[in-house]
Amino acid sequence: MQRRPFVLGVLGAGSLSWLATPARAHHGWSSFDQTRPVYLEGKAANVLWRNPHAELELDVAAGLKLPADLAGRAVPAQTAPVDGATLLRQAQLPTRSDKRWQVELAPLTRMQAWKVPQVQDGMPLAVLGFTFAGEKGAAILRAEYLWVGGGVYALRSSPA
Repeated sequence: MQRRPFVLGVLGAGSLSWLATPARAHHGWSSFDQTRPVYLEGKAANVLWRNPHAELELDVAAGLKLPADLAGRAVPAQTAPVDGATLLRQAQLPTRSDKRWQVELAPLTRMQAWKVPQVQDGMPLAVLGFTFAGEKGAAILRAEYLWVGGGVYALRSSPA
């Protein structure tokens, strides 16, 4: 079997420049541990209001604690079969101590259907969602519920 050498000159160095830039991955729901809802709150930073989904970085509040009223909060009905009351009762703080988390929200069409106000850098918010199994890898949270601007929004599916 004859091996052919890889010739960088054929491709051109410029065409490989994408290899050096960090990729922002879109993660489906199956990538996340949906048996362990995690609660975060803090201030939004580096908000990207775009598809495939809106996302932001969250500067976690110092001394983060679960709110005493969290288990009793009302959450809106959505078209997906999500048991919001159970998720709120099962909510936990993350086991890792990252001060900044990447939060994946919903596609813009769903954010608009819920009438979510466009999040801006510095806005306070809270989120309940899911991390990768065992919180391994990057500090990423897929949002199930978002509390911002005085409202609460369910982000897995459309309003029911």
